[in-house]
This record gives sequence, structure tokens and C-alpha cells, in this order.
Amino acid sequence: MIWETFLLAQREIRRNVLRSSLTILGIVIGVAAVITMVTLGGGATAQVTKDISSLGSNMLLMRPGQGFRGPGGASSTSPMFKMEDVEALSREISGLAAVAPSSNRIIQAIYGNENWSTTVTGTTNAFLEVRNWALTSGRAFTSADTRAGKAVCIIGSTVRKELFGGLDPLGVSIRLQKLSFQVIGVLESKGQSSFGSDQDDVVLIPIIAFQRRIAGNQDVASIYLSAKDGVSTEKVKKDVETLMRERRRIGNDQDDDFNVRDLKEIIQALTSSTRVLTALLAAVAAVSLLVGGIGIMNIMLVSVTERTREIGTRLAIGALEKEVLMQFLVEAVVLSCFGGIIGIILGLSAALAGAHALNIPFLFNLKIVSLAFVFSAAVGVIFGYFPARKAARLNPIEALRHE
Repeated sequence: MIWETFLLAQREIRRNVLRSSLTILGIVIGVAAVITMVTLGGGATAQVTKDISSLGSNMLLMRPGQGFRGPGGASSTSPMFKMEDVEALSREISGLAAVAPSSNRIIQAIYGNENWSTTVTGTTNAFLEVRNWALTSGRAFTSADTRAGKAVCIIGSTVRKELFGGLDPLGVSIRLQKLSFQVIGVLESKGQSSFGSDQDDVVLIPIIAFQRRIAGNQDVASIYLSAKDGVSTEKVKKDVETLMRERRRIGNDQDDDFNVRDLKEIIQALTSSTRVLTALLAAVAAVSLLVGGIGIMNIMLVSVTERTREIGTRLAIGALEKEVLMQFLVEAVVLSCFGGIIGIILGLSAALAGAHALNIPFLFNLKIVSLAFVFSAAVGVIFGYFPARKAARLNPIEALRHE
């Protein structure tokens, strides 16, 4: 009986293809939107976690200001760090494996007739260790390079491609803010980050050279810290906060004018934000499913009215109310499920295209796909029940008189 009812429902749907297609449009859009948003949100979360974790599980980042403001986000009212702070951290906190200062500016890099706007970062040789960044050629800064503020630089692969093409840049000088810096190394490519920035579009120079030749001050914008293996990052963080409060003369009743974050905190904050945004977008998209359900109910009511004589004939020759109820309910569910299947296909296709465009992983989530299909079927049952019930309760005599 169920199979016969299913075939009958298919026949009725095929008789009104255009109307059926318009009816399921809301279901298609709702399911596709939910799957696209959730899949892209999961991919973005995975990419953010991967990018930050690649820096090393024992890395901490310290910036001026009370809140975490992202790359370059120092508070304008909080005093900047100094190289003396970097030296004190290295000297007095035994749990630290490396400490690297970092200050940066966007500067035009020039070589011959080629020029490229890039991020110039002043730092030390410890930066590569803390950031887990290798060189493809050349060498890193030496302590002598840093102390003397030598005009040397290490370039990212993007800068190499834009300025030198296929030429070997080692030993060649480029101009930064009208000053000449000799290229001594090339960084290994890291690609685009989940924030959309090109990590390879960078030029590293000794921090002292940056302060003297670029910034014109002794400020350090941020400090990267790497805890030793086997040492708790939480303990290191507390030691760093205690030392920096002493150095910055912060009273017991005063809040810190700097912040120290480890990777776990950063990952949790970003992941939480991404999940909340994904949930909100998915909730908005789910409204389309309800709109689609209302559309199915309206069309099924129209169908009941159009087929009143047919229903009356069936009831008159002995069809049970539950059989008529089942017929119209199955039609509604078939419409809804068909819309759900199309929505799943379109949603996964859109998510795949979006993941490729945004350079994030495409993560197929079987649970979400299954829930979307079940929910679309449930919409058919819920919104199809009232029209089906109305059809089943028609009076056979009055139905046969219907024009």
C-alpha cells in the first residue's frame, strides 16, 4: 500500500511539474543555505586552528593594551615595549626557550625597475624559531647583525617573486624607504592565512635597524614567546605577567596595560566566534525551510480543492480516510524530500566552490547533511498534515457534487 501511495504521489507531482518546482523552491534554498553556511564555517574554523597551531603549541604572544586586537593591534594609550623588556624576559624567565620582538610597517620595496608594497618586520633571529619558520636559502640574522643594526634582510617568497622573478636574490640589495638592505635569506612559503593575508608577503630586518632607520624610535609593538618543551605555558604566562607588571610599575589595584595570550586562548576565541556566526547564519537560512513548508501547505490545499471530486469518488467506492490522508501526506513529504535532496546537492556544490575561493578546507559533514534531509522531511509531514487531514474528512456526497 505504501509503495502504491508513493507511485500515486509521484504521478500527481509529474502532472504539475512547474507548480511542484515552485513549491519546493523555499525548501531548496533553505537546505542549500544551511549546508553551505555550516560547511564553510567548519572549514574556516579548521583553517584558523591549523594556521595558529602551525606556529607551535608552546607559543605565546604579548601586546600592549588590555584586549587582544589581532595583528598589529596595540592600544594607543598603553606604553609600547622596549628591547630592555625583551632582554629581561630572556634573562629572568627560565621557562622560555626564545623571545622575539616584532614591529612592522607597510613599505614600498624596490629593486631595479620593480617595486612592491610589503610588510617590513623588525625582529631578531629568535623570530624564526618562535614562528616555526624555515629558510629555503641563505641564512638567518646573527646576534651581531641585530646588535649593530645591520642593513640586511630576509624576504618572503612573494616578495622574491614580485621583485626578482626567477633570479637569485641572495647578496642583492633592495631599497626600503630609500635605504639599501642586502638580502641574506629567503623564507619558506607558508601561503595565505585564514585571515586572508599573504604570510609570504614580508621582509624581515634586524629590530635595531628597524628602530633606527624605519620607525625612528625604540618601540617594540609585540613580543613572541616560546616556552621550553615540557614547561607549562600557563606557568610561563604567569611568570611573564608578574615580571612585566614589575617592569611597567603597575600597582596591585591596577589592571594590566598589556595582554599575554597563548595559542589555546586565541584558537578558542576565534573558534567560538566562528561557530556563533555560523549558527546565526544557519538559523537565518533555516527560516527559508519554514517558508518552504508554508508554500507546500498552500499548494496542497489548492490540490485538495482541485481534486475534490476525485477524493469523493475514492471515498464513495470504499477508500478509508487514513488511505486518503496517507496519499496527500506522502505527496507533501515527497515534494519536501525532493526539495531537500536538490538543496543538499546545491549546498555542497556551493560550499565546495566557496572553500576553493576562500582557500579553506572543504569538510563534508554527514551529520549536517542527514539532519538537513530529516528536517526537510519533517517539514513535509508537519505542513502537509493539515491539507491531508482536510482531504480525508471530506463528505463523499458533497465532494461528488463539487464543480
